[in-house]
Amino acid sequence: MSVSPFVVLALTALAGALILAYVFRRGGLSTAFGAVVGAAAGFAGPLIFMLPLNFCTFGPEVKALDAAFGLALVALGAALALALASWVVNLWRRRGQLQAQAVASQHPGAFRGWLLPVLLLAPTLIILALFLYYPSLETFQLSTQLVQLGARRTAFVCVANFTSLITDTAYHNTVVLTMFMSVAIVVLGLVLSLGIAVMAYQPVTGARIYRTLLIWPYAISPAVAGVIFLLLFNPAGGIINYMLSGLGIPSVPWLNNPTFAPWAVIIASVWKSMGFNILFYIAGLQNVPKDLQEAAAIDGANAWQRFWRVVFPLLSPITFFLIITNMTYAFFETFGTIDYLTRGGPLSSTTTMMYRIYQVGIQNNDLGKAAAQSIVLFVLVIGLTVMQFRSTGSRVNYGA
Repeated sequence: MSVSPFVVLALTALAGALILAYVFRRGGLSTAFGAVVGAAAGFAGPLIFMLPLNFCTFGPEVKALDAAFGLALVALGAALALALASWVVNLWRRRGQLQAQAVASQHPGAFRGWLLPVLLLAPTLIILALFLYYPSLETFQLSTQLVQLGARRTAFVCVANFTSLITDTAYHNTVVLTMFMSVAIVVLGLVLSLGIAVMAYQPVTGARIYRTLLIWPYAISPAVAGVIFLLLFNPAGGIINYMLSGLGIPSVPWLNNPTFAPWAVIIASVWKSMGFNILFYIAGLQNVPKDLQEAAAIDGANAWQRFWRVVFPLLSPITFFLIITNMTYAFFETFGTIDYLTRGGPLSSTTTMMYRIYQVGIQNNDLGKAAAQSIVLFVLVIGLTVMQFRSTGSRVNYGA
């Protein structure tokens, strides 16, 4: 049974009016004004997604899964609009305080108007609009179509490219595999990098040369890292198996076994990102106050207690930053390593979400499904990043 879009928008407008009326009342503002703002936001928010889709999820012959997905988009659009409206109103309330602070903080060299900063930012904003925002909108358009690479004609398929992923078991396995590999790369990379950075920070002869050599792997591209570890893990004539055979240990089918292949990719990716992590950890160790460690030593703390109770908490800003950057690397930049090392095999055991987008879009010529999967990957990474800022960011100690 089809549902009229106007009914849906009326319901979201009513829900928005009730929500912001309650929020404004709790904040000491006008309840009527909150209801008006909430109704406007609740009505306009769903249009962010529904206008490009032409309300296709509310048609008479739409599948139940597509209709449910459409309702989720409506709720998401309304929530975003309500949050934005609430933020704008709160900002408007505090405009006098903000203006007073701005005037009080004025000093020579500060901008006194908005026109000059906008003009200075215009080149950057134009580049972002042309090479980031416009391609993003095109990707969203592609995700609603049946598009074959090289074909001239396209067909509008509404949200079928997204809802098909909900029932795709192979895609579910890919998501789980991507999460597992990403967590392994981040955790192993940070733990090993911190340990090596602590050892490299010790006052030894030739420390600068040693630290430089540790950072060099970061300058290598992921594709080159894949080639290097292909030579190391090659089951037939790889260096690793040659060394194992010399020790009397049977050869390991690193790249031919679904159990070992993901670990080969993880090891290669950890090695590739380790130089970046070591560089930041060494910089952080240089900023840890010596007097705090000396005070802890006087109080009877051993080396491990001094590191865990004093040094590591002061490295929390760098650790938090590296968690975000390593997570982004694990999701996106491991593509080159996988392509040269395993090509997603064996039996899709190293096919991550990023590599699957390449397989679907380029190898299978289905740009519509590839665009939908790229949006899902983007939303997943954004969601994980927000969760990190919400959960871990509040516990970061910037006292160093």
